[in-house]
Amino acid sequence: MTRRAVRAWVWLHRWSSLICTLFALLLCLTGLPLIFKDELGPDLQLAATTAPPGRASVDSMVARALAARPGEVVPYLFYDRDHPILKVPTAASMTADPATFHYQVFDTRTGQQIAIPQPNEGFLYVMTRLHLDLFGGVPGTLFLGCMGLLLVLAIVSGVVLYGPFTRRLAFGVIRTDGSRWRSWLDLHNLLGIVTLAWFGVVSFTGVINTLAAPIELAWQANQLVEMAAQAKPAEIEGQRASTDAVLRDVRAAVPGMNVMTVAFPGTPFATPSHIAIFLTGNTPITSRILKPALADASTGQVVSVRDMPWYATALFMSQPLHFGDYGGLPLKIIWALFDVATIVVLLSGLYLWWAKRPRRGDAESAGSAAS
Repeated sequence: MTRRAVRAWVWLHRWSSLICTLFALLLCLTGLPLIFKDELGPDLQLAATTAPPGRASVDSMVARALAARPGEVVPYLFYDRDHPILKVPTAASMTADPATFHYQVFDTRTGQQIAIPQPNEGFLYVMTRLHLDLFGGVPGTLFLGCMGLLLVLAIVSGVVLYGPFTRRLAFGVIRTDGSRWRSWLDLHNLLGIVTLAWFGVVSFTGVINTLAAPIELAWQANQLVEMAAQAKPAEIEGQRASTDAVLRDVRAAVPGMNVMTVAFPGTPFATPSHIAIFLTGNTPITSRILKPALADASTGQVVSVRDMPWYATALFMSQPLHFGDYGGLPLKIIWALFDVATIVVLLSGLYLWWAKRPRRGDAESAGSAAS
């Protein structure tokens, strides 16, 4: 590589890194507790029972949640992937901001209500919002996506520069017989190349995750409309199908899959005349991919089932890769170690720039000498 090419790559690596480093540090620091969100979450205190999950009446749970919050509505139902519980949020309207939801949690085996802190408050909620959107909604998410693209560019340029800067050194050598700056440079290069694959995957999947809102809008505007058009709703005046009956029918129509989310009519993920049910598979891979189904809100009949489009599947597959939560606690610990190493890479990069930057006094001395 020519000197001019090396200088160009150095300039690209320096400035792409500097612009995004503070935000990358924030994402690494907030992402660290989120890796262990299941372990740090509230203790559910589930009662011992031999009843199978799903035996309790969902309609009864919804009725109890509404009775506890007069004047509110239930826009969604959320099943937990790992525990036999159902989260029933209530809100002022079917289109209310999810940040305003009040959650009540029930044991799906017994119907017993479980007292837990609200998931939209507390330490993990703050970490999640900072990590996802800086409390800025969709604009904040897209901004972090732009920072993620710069981070990917910094990683690529760092890989290009690794060879020219380390070709005369044995792998893993950190020189301690020279300046402190050179030792930090060696540490920066070593940790950077060791964490390369992990950092690249996490950065790229993080960028994909920031596209969740546009992907949701694309699905609503295209597939949801197409699915609703497959069958004209009965629209029987004043009649609403039992949620228990809808869930029973959709499980029969899509055997071997688990219901994860139910969206009632009037919410952004359903239609005014249909209930939307989102299901997942039972394997580590298929448990991350949603399959939507629509049921007639009046009769409960399942009218459409189809796979998500490829761009939505890419989003679902990127999420476990981003947080490393698909391999149990051992993989989470590995993810955390890589996260800490990445924090050192980012901090050492800042130090290398700060220590090497031109100082005003040096510049004035050089100008005096030249004159």
